[in-house]
Amino acid sequence: MRIKKNDMVMVISGNDKSKTGKVLKVYPKQNRIIIEGVNIRKRHTKPTQRNPQGGILEKEQPIHVSNVMILDPKTNEPTRIGSRIVLEEKTGKKRIARVGIKSGEMFKQ
Repeated sequence: MRIKKNDMVMVISGNDKSKTGKVLKVYPKQNRIIIEGVNIRKRHTKPTQRNPQGGILEKEQPIHVSNVMILDPKTNEPTRIGSRIVLEEKTGKKRIARVGIKSGEMFKQ
């Protein structure tokens, strides 16, 4: 899975098409992610000690990774992700960096 926590993504299909948000949580085994303010569902809850009022709570639900695209850091438009081997200056070690296909700009790690 190429999308990580705190990435900015845009939904490309479904009810929330063209909404953008930050990735809050990633579930790699299920290929799903939770995005801030996207795929909000209502849950009716009874009063409990934790929530004595009860009522209707709104909560983000997971969305499949194939329905989102990461936003390019340079152009702020949806793009695919590639990878590039980068040599770190401080340690001298090689590492794989994520790169936007359209602009070639690297994503921050």
